[in-house]
Amino acid sequence: KKPVFGYLAMAYAMVAIGFVGFVVWAHHMYTVGMSINLRAYFVAATMIIAVPTGVKIFSWIATMWGGSISFKTPMLWAIGFIFLFTVGGVTGVVLSNAGIDYSLHDTYYVVAHFHYVLSLGAVFAIFAGFFYWFEKMWGVKYNEFLGCLQFWIMFIGVNLIFFPQHFLGLQGMPRRYVDYPDAFAQWNYVSTVGYMITVVGVAVFLVILIEAAIRRRKAEANPWGEGATTLEWTLSSPPPFHQFSEPPVIKADDHH
Repeated sequence: KKPVFGYLAMAYAMVAIGFVGFVVWAHHMYTVGMSINLRAYFVAATMIIAVPTGVKIFSWIATMWGGSISFKTPMLWAIGFIFLFTVGGVTGVVLSNAGIDYSLHDTYYVVAHFHYVLSLGAVFAIFAGFFYWFEKMWGVKYNEFLGCLQFWIMFIGVNLIFFPQHFLGLQGMPRRYVDYPDAFAQWNYVSTVGYMITVVGVAVFLVILIEAAIRRRKAEANPWGEGATTLEWTLSSPPPFHQFSEPPVIKADDHH
């Protein structure tokens, strides 16, 4: 029910990320032989993009701070997203330094970085949204215990996959090679175990879908209570075709 902390700052942060994101592309290309002045610019621009990103992360945390948090499945995925996205952002600041990137370019440190931001950050946010709107989309309830179980299995699994890859990158293991020296075997083994755990998590997700489809427990119009104030929660689940005979009136309040 709490309004987002720092609404205006969050809006400006999104615009800033979108703008600066257009002028940092060469941080992928420090090793191609660009001039030192050009490298200095892209280092600065890449580090600057971390500032509005930090504004968003701290605003998300501040929104939760002091609130009555219910650790239902969507909330677990949302908190997991914040953690994983933050880890990916911190390692991105490390890689933004051209001097360090000369050593870490095309190593598994880069693989770990962008997977924490994209594969983990984005996927966990997608799962958060999927479970938040699950009942609204399909009109049936999912099993809450299985939803939480899937989160914890996948959270442990994906961290076991990708966190050790930071260590492999620091040891010098390059990307895009089908084989590697035995010296890198230990952390690769840990990554493989993490992958197996993650597969179990994906299997639990499939069980959630099948169980919901078979049991078909009728979903409420609004399972989240008075905090869910957007239009879709005023409709039955799933929403019928041609929901409103006339345009609904939206009232401005602390939430919008």
